[in-house]
Amino acid sequence: MIENQESITAKLCSFARAFHSNFGENKIFDDYLAFDLMGKKQYEEMGQLIENGFDVTKISSKKWFCAKNIRAALYEYILPIPLSRINFAQKELAGFAKKFNSANSAGKKIQYVICGAGMDSFAFRNTNENIYVFEIDHPDTQEYKKKRIQELEWIIPRNLTFVPVDFTKDSLKEKLLQNGFNPNLPTFTAILGVSYYLTLKDFEKTLKIVSELTNDESRIIFDFPDQTTLAPKAAVRVKELAEITARLGEPMVKGFSKHEIKGALRRHSLKIETYERPADIQKNYFSEREDNLKAFENVHFVAAAKKKRFKTKGLLLLQRTIAAIKI
Repeated sequence: MIENQESITAKLCSFARAFHSNFGENKIFDDYLAFDLMGKKQYEEMGQLIENGFDVTKISSKKWFCAKNIRAALYEYILPIPLSRINFAQKELAGFAKKFNSANSAGKKIQYVICGAGMDSFAFRNTNENIYVFEIDHPDTQEYKKKRIQELEWIIPRNLTFVPVDFTKDSLKEKLLQNGFNPNLPTFTAILGVSYYLTLKDFEKTLKIVSELTNDESRIIFDFPDQTTLAPKAAVRVKELAEITARLGEPMVKGFSKHEIKGALRRHSLKIETYERPADIQKNYFSEREDNLKAFENVHFVAAAKKKRFKTKGLLLLQRTIAAIKI
């Protein structure tokens, strides 16, 4: 299942979005609220973590990190994945929302479920009132975020709902339903940065819950590492990133093949609609750059759709008719 509280790697991803927004040129994605929402204290802590070779014992409230000292490691290991996948997520969400808010439509309410939301700022950047956001995260993480929002004197949008979930004792389905989630509305679910630390069996449990809880117009997006992640011939920086996350107490799993992912989706009435391989990610988000940012060699992006039941039944009927004619 999804991790039950915000991890150090999740904080590093927040730092990546904030740093890139502040200092990046030719921005892959400009999360202009990331720094404010993260807060200077956490921002400095993550900067120091990178500056000191990812050694958590060297973080000090009395010190400041130097941006030029972390640039190489930041661009090599930390920026590529979170920046490209948030671009992918927002692009897919925009397309999904447009489908229900076209020029010929009065605008239909849709739901956006963010699993492990952390310091995600979408709800405060969103200008579409028909998108109702449900942020799922550990209660402690959400309390920190709410405190930051209060300190910033931001107004919580009426179409944002915080859903605190402690996966050691809570049911994701029950918590969502208790907080106003409507299974009959089109839903876009994002599960980003999760599969790296789970076996396929455990990740599939989340896919199952989302599929059972959403209707046939819904979509789900996620990123995943492929089976080369811990292989002896894995790319050097893939091995090094795996070593870094293990050092931070979050060891990566061996990864999955596309065939395994397709099988897991199929078992829960889901099919791939958009699939971006490392080469596609490089082309879509990192081409013609001069700052050495490049796609990770083992990371893939997926957007999957619910299979419509009536189509499945229709296909079965057609198959039976053809079989009867042959007989």
